[in-house]
Amino acid sequence: MTVTDEIRTRLQAAFDPRELEVVDDSESHRGHAGFQEGGESHFNVRIRSSAFQGQSRVARHRAVHKALGDIVPRIHALALDIDD
Repeated sequence: MTVTDEIRTRLQAAFDPRELEVVDDSESHRGHAGFQEGGESHFNVRIRSSAFQGQSRVARHRAVHKALGDIVPRIHALALDIDD
């Protein structure tokens, strides 16, 4: 399973989102810190779920990081666009 698939699977299970987009943006960081050949080092995630309703921006980010668990230390960058 790719890291992209792992991210998607864990977020789907944790938040049952109505919208979820996971993009491996690694190639656009070629030559920058953290880039690794083959990708899967830089990700953009857009997620929309009622599970985030009433939570602050910080609480939403913490919830996503908790759901991703051991994936976070394995990647270099994670950009999050989170809304309820």
